[in-house]
Amino acid sequence: MESVINTLIPFALAAVLLTLMAGIYTLFKGGDVSRSYSNKLMRLRVLLQFIAVMLMMAGLWFAS
Repeated sequence: MESVINTLIPFALAAVLLTLMAGIYTLFKGGDVSRSYSNKLMRLRVLLQFIAVMLMMAGLWFAS
């Protein structure tokens, strides 16, 4: 179980990074794109961060 979680952690962190970059891009682009997607992307980022933190905590739990 520990190896599965340890392989999922980098994917979760990459998903957070990509979502953050997309959210910042839409924020600076402005206009209709920003109004439609910026808030949704930032909410998705918060959800993905929660998942990444839970995976890291589970990895620490199983490692000990």
